[in-house]
Amino acid sequence: MSKSPINKANTPESFNDLKIKTPPTSTAGFEALKVAFGHAIKYMKLTDTFKISLKMNQKGGFDCPGCAWPDPDDERSTLGEYCENGLKAIAEEAQNKLVTADFFLKHSVDELAGLSDFEIGKSGRLAEPMFLEEEATHYKPISWKDAFNKVGKHLNALSHPDEAVFYTSGRTTNEAAFLYQLFVREFGTANLPDCSNMCHEASGAALSETLGVGKGSVVLDDLYKADLVMVIGQNPATNHPRMLSALEKCKNNGGKIIAINPLPEAGLMKFTNPQNPIKLLTGGTKLADVFVPITINGDVAFTKAVLLKLLEKEEAEGHVFDKAFIEKHTYGYQAFVDNLKMYDFNECLKLSGISKNIFDEAFNLILNSDNIIICWAMGLTQHENAVDNIRELVNLLLLKGSIGKEGAGTCPVRGHSNVQGDRTVGIWEAAPQAFLDKIEAKYGFKPTSKHGYSVIDAIKAMNEGKAKVFFGLGGNFISAVPDTNYSAKGLANCNLTVHVSTKLNRSHLVTGKEALILPCLGRSEKDFQKSGQQMQSVENSMGVVSSTKGVLEPCSNSLKSEVAVVCNIAYATLKDRTKINWLNYVDDYSLVREDIQEVVEGFQDYNQRLNQPSGFYLPNGARKRKFKTATGKANFSINKLPNWKLKDSELIMMTIRSHDQFNTTIYGLNDRYRGVFNERRIIFMNREDIKERGLQEQQVVNLKSEFNGVVRKANHFKVVGYDIPKNCCATYFPETNVLVSIDSYAHTAKTPASKSIIITVSVE
Repeated sequence: MSKSPINKANTPESFNDLKIKTPPTSTAGFEALKVAFGHAIKYMKLTDTFKISLKMNQKGGFDCPGCAWPDPDDERSTLGEYCENGLKAIAEEAQNKLVTADFFLKHSVDELAGLSDFEIGKSGRLAEPMFLEEEATHYKPISWKDAFNKVGKHLNALSHPDEAVFYTSGRTTNEAAFLYQLFVREFGTANLPDCSNMCHEASGAALSETLGVGKGSVVLDDLYKADLVMVIGQNPATNHPRMLSALEKCKNNGGKIIAINPLPEAGLMKFTNPQNPIKLLTGGTKLADVFVPITINGDVAFTKAVLLKLLEKEEAEGHVFDKAFIEKHTYGYQAFVDNLKMYDFNECLKLSGISKNIFDEAFNLILNSDNIIICWAMGLTQHENAVDNIRELVNLLLLKGSIGKEGAGTCPVRGHSNVQGDRTVGIWEAAPQAFLDKIEAKYGFKPTSKHGYSVIDAIKAMNEGKAKVFFGLGGNFISAVPDTNYSAKGLANCNLTVHVSTKLNRSHLVTGKEALILPCLGRSEKDFQKSGQQMQSVENSMGVVSSTKGVLEPCSNSLKSEVAVVCNIAYATLKDRTKINWLNYVDDYSLVREDIQEVVEGFQDYNQRLNQPSGFYLPNGARKRKFKTATGKANFSINKLPNWKLKDSELIMMTIRSHDQFNTTIYGLNDRYRGVFNERRIIFMNREDIKERGLQEQQVVNLKSEFNGVVRKANHFKVVGYDIPKNCCATYFPETNVLVSIDSYAHTAKTPASKSIIITVSVE
C-alpha cells in the first residue's frame, strides 16, 4: 500500500552513530583541502575533478552551482577559485552513478521515500525522463516528446491559467529563467513563486522601500576598504566560504569585524586561507574583533540599543551622525528620532541578550568607524519581523552616511548562485508594471498585472484545490518549504507535478496524481545546440553578470538543457496561440539575450559585454546615492521591537545548515565546524537549559510547536549541549521544517519564520 504524502515528505527518524568533538577554533586550511578533494575523488572521475578545478569560477569557465559569492574582477587564484563546499556541489552534480529506468524498476517510490535525504541524493544523476502514472508504484521511462505533450495537455485542461504554479530554483540561468517567466506570462498567469520567497525576499522588500533597489549596494572591492564590517545572522565558513578571503583582506588592510550571531561559528573567529601556503604553515587570520552572542530574534533590540547610544552621543557631542548626508539624501529623519526616543536602552539591551561589556566593545567600533558595511543572510530574513531587522540596519547606515561611498553599504549575501539573476530577468510573482509593459511592447501579448502566488500562497492554493499543476524548474521544493506535512498534502492534491532536475531528491517522491521527472544538464556540462556550444549567464550577490560555459561531457545523451525544456513545453502548450517562435531560442541562446536586452534594464549590448572576461555590473542607484524610492531619497523607517514571549517550558528554535549541506542538498553527515559527526537529527541546546529540564547529553527527545492553535511535532532528536544563548536552540533543516507554520512569515515579504519557532522539548 502506498505511503501517505506526509510519510514520503519527512526524513526517516532513525539514528546513525552520533559522535561529538570539541568544535575547532579555525576554519579551512589543510583539513578543508583534504575533505574537499576526498569528496570529489569519491564521487567523480579523477579526470573530471582535474578539469573542474581549472575552470570553476575562472574567466571563461563555468560558474559554481553553489553560492552566489562574487568572483574577483581582476586576478583569480590559480590554485583554485573555489571552496570546499563548491567542490562538494560539483561532485554532487557530476557524480559517477546514473539513475536510469532500471533503477526505478528496482525501487518503488515508497521504498525510495524510506531513504535519508543523503542517500536519495547519492543515488546518482538522473539520466532519462521518467513518468509516474496515477496509482502506480514505480516511475517508468517516457519519451521527451510525450513528456512535453503531457505537460501541455494538463495545462490546457485547466479551467484557468491561475490553476498552475511555476516554481524556480536559484540554480537556473538568466536565459532559462527569462524564457520560463515569458512562457508563464503568455500562458496567462503570474504564479511564479521562487526560492527568493524563502530566503532574501525580506531583504528585497526592506531595501526597495528604504534605498530604492532590492539588492545590496557594495562591490567586492568595498569589503577590502571598509573600516568596519558587521557580519550578522550568517555562517560564511559553511554557506559562502570564499567570503572569508574577502574578510581576511579587510583585516589585513586595517579593517575591523563584528560578528553577531547566536552561535559562535568557527569561521567568523579565525580563517586559514587554503590558497595561501604561508598561512597554511604559520596559522590563520583572526577575523572577528568582537563576537556578539545575540539571542535569537534579538536583532532589532540590539540595533535600537546601538542607535539610542549613537543618538545620545550625537546630542551631547555632535559629529557622530553624517548630517550633510542626512540633510541632502534622506527623508524621515526627525520622525525616526522622535520614535527612537520612545524606547529604553536598558530594555533593548536586555531583549538582545547581550552583556553590557560586549555591547560596549561593539558600540565603540561602530561609533569610531566612518565606512561601515553590514552583511547578513537568513539569520535576519526568516522571522516575522524580518523586514524590520533589515530596515533598522539601514537606519544605522544612514545615520553614519555609510551608503553610496567606497567601503560602505548594504551586503545581503544571497544563498544560491543565480537567485538574484532570476529575479532580475523576471522571475517574480509581483513584477513591476514597467517590466510587464516592456513584455507587451516586445511580444504583442498583454501579461496579467494581477500578482501571482508566492511560495506560501502557492502551498495554500494547492491545499485548497485552487492550484492543480505544479511545475518546478530545479530545486527540492518539499524539503525547502515550511510546514512539511501541510505542503505535502498540497502537492498530493495536484493532478500533475513536474520537476526539472539534475539528480533525485525527495520532491520526486511527493507527487500529484501523475508526476514527471525531466533530467537536465548540469552547470558543469557542455551544452551543444544547432549553433554550437552554448554560453549562458548568471548574476552574483553584488550585481555582476558573467558567463558560464560547461567543460564536462554530459553524463547521459538523454539530457536536455533547461532552455530546451522550457521552450519545448511552451511550444507544446501554446501551439498556434503563441506569438513567439520558441524553438528558435533552443538553437541559439544569444537570441534570448538579444530579447533580454530589450526588456530588462541594464542589459544593453548583452552578448558583447558578456564576452568581457569579468562580466559587467548592472546599474545600482544606491551605489551612486540615486535613490529610486517614492520620496526620491533614502528613507528612514520606524520599526517595533518583536513582541513574542516564552513560557517557562518553551525555547525559541532556529533551523540551520550543517557544514555538509547546501540548502536542501546533503553532502554528508558531518558538521565538523560545530563538532558534530555522523548525525543530523540533533538539537543544539544551552547546557543550563539541558540541566534545568533534567535532560542528558545525547538523550532522545521529541519537539513540538504550536501556532494559532495547531500543534506540529518532530520526533526523535538527540540533545547536544552547545554555546548558544539561554532559552535558544537550533536544529538542522529540512528535518524540522515540519515545525514551521505556514502562517508564520515575515510581514510584507512572506518569508517563512524558520529562524524563530517557539517549541517545547519532551522526553520520549
